[in-house]
Amino acid sequence: MPLITLQNVDYGVGGPLLLQNVALSIDAGERIALIGRNGAGKSTLLKLLAGEIQADDGEIRLEGGVRVARLEQEVPAGAEGDVWDVVAGGLGQLGAWLAEYHHLSHAEHVDTEALAKVQAKIEDAQGWSLDQRVTETLTRLQLDGDAPFSGLSGGMKRRVLLARALVSAPDVLLLDEPTNHLDIEAIDWLEGFLKAWTGALVFVTHDRRFLRALATRIVEIDRGQVTSWPGDWANYERRREERLNAEAQENARFDKLLAQEEVWIRQGIKARRTRDEGRVRRLKAMRMERGQRRDLTGNVRMEVAQGDASGRKVVEAKDVAFAYGGNAIVGELSTAIMRGDRIGLIGPNGSGKTTLLKLLLGELAPTAGEVKLGSNLRIAYFDQYRATLREDWNAIENVAEGRESVEINGKHKHVIGYLQDFLFTPERARAPITRLSGGERNRLLLAKLFAQPSNLLVMDEPTNDLDVETLELLEELLADYPGTLLLVSHDRDFLDNVVTSTLVMEGQGRVGEYVGGYSDWLRQRPEAQSLNTAAKPAAPTPAPAAQAAPAVAKRKLSYKDARELEQLPSRIESLESRVAELTAAMNEPAFYQRGSADIAAHNATLAAAQAELDAAYTRWAELDA
Repeated sequence: MPLITLQNVDYGVGGPLLLQNVALSIDAGERIALIGRNGAGKSTLLKLLAGEIQADDGEIRLEGGVRVARLEQEVPAGAEGDVWDVVAGGLGQLGAWLAEYHHLSHAEHVDTEALAKVQAKIEDAQGWSLDQRVTETLTRLQLDGDAPFSGLSGGMKRRVLLARALVSAPDVLLLDEPTNHLDIEAIDWLEGFLKAWTGALVFVTHDRRFLRALATRIVEIDRGQVTSWPGDWANYERRREERLNAEAQENARFDKLLAQEEVWIRQGIKARRTRDEGRVRRLKAMRMERGQRRDLTGNVRMEVAQGDASGRKVVEAKDVAFAYGGNAIVGELSTAIMRGDRIGLIGPNGSGKTTLLKLLLGELAPTAGEVKLGSNLRIAYFDQYRATLREDWNAIENVAEGRESVEINGKHKHVIGYLQDFLFTPERARAPITRLSGGERNRLLLAKLFAQPSNLLVMDEPTNDLDVETLELLEELLADYPGTLLLVSHDRDFLDNVVTSTLVMEGQGRVGEYVGGYSDWLRQRPEAQSLNTAAKPAAPTPAPAAQAAPAVAKRKLSYKDARELEQLPSRIESLESRVAELTAAMNEPAFYQRGSADIAAHNATLAAAQAELDAAYTRWAELDA
């Protein structure tokens, strides 16, 4: 029996309904990914499920005793006190009494009278078992109950709010962008935690890898309609493409028929005398139907205003070190960033990624060593906290700053038309930015950033709150950007799809430099190489670039080896495609209806292709080292 059932639910905020005639059920143990464009109504649907807002029409039915808890997208303004207080706040009034008891009992001078009063309240409500639950939840999520909430990082605040949601032991857990402000390590932890979660889960996320790892069902909001897609993300993408193609064909057929009827209605006097009144009524109905059609939301059309080319060498760092309060943040880093490089910065929250960015950009003087900036640099900076947006200005004022148009690569565009490329209607563009959602603010910051001519893009967490379609378009734009990119991101797929090398904060001042994106770093990092060495002692792996051992001079490659190194990336790409193709074939239902000899031959082919791929990676690492 479903835990929550929605029947014919409508909800609107003016204009077309945000949610229309929604029919949805949530069963125990499900992990539902709720997806849709920015502003489609994902957060609204979560609030309806949580009972925080009421539907305009229809019914939302919870089975008896079902508890629902929601993790909000942003840290609530009223959350204060220590971690224990915030977590206990998830238990309502009883939680407030438990928090009061916790403070009184831990005070240096105990007020015995006040302690006795609050203790009596808790006993009357039979609440001591919940006191134990708060403690267990804090332990489970590795939180210090006495730490001040206001002093925590954004990622740790999100973990505290997750504990607040979990302490009520909900049957249905609602998570709105749970990976926002979490570093990669924390995202991995959260994935594992939620996979072991036994209750039902409904979550909204822009992190495609997180979504693929967790979702057992996809629920999409598109133009007010809610549709359910059983299975994983790949199945959803394939079936959605089929549906959109069918919809486009049907709309084209309808529009063609409507155009024919419009020609007929405008025919001369003779035709009007013999007009079929039934046909006139059908035309009127068709006009109404076309007027009510809600077309698919367009995609963002992004273009970067390109500055003149920078010098060939963009940044050169020699033995750069930086320490703060006796702690080494960066130690003896030497690297060169060349024009066209796309560098990803990876590391836990608080590890010093922003400090490293400032060192590389010359905004912070190193404790030791030297940083040289190249010539003719024009820098555009994307700030994850959106501090460059003025709250007292609307979208037009933030982008144009008093001008009527912006210039993009020699072409002048009216600012309203330019903002429409970023999916802002004229009304939305004139609204105060305090009314914009997180996704809209990110799109506005991208619009402001890309209107500045640049040859060095510095982007700090640009993916937060963006929908998948916009993310993919941003990836394509950055791939074609002719300048240099410095990117801080915790979105693993985004890093894999955009960057060509990574700088990794490895602790104690070590900054590792690796070829490729996030997945490439996972294979190359010291821990992974230690595991490979233990598993295959006969095949030693080359020392990683991040080791503190003295550098060994590279031997000059022979012509044959240099040629092989040049050809290996395309060979690796071909082998990866072959392995993926063979693996996909095994996932087809009809595969296991084949004969046993055929299945065995297929498995042998896959094993051989995988062995070739592993050997190619090993050879590439040897030659590149």
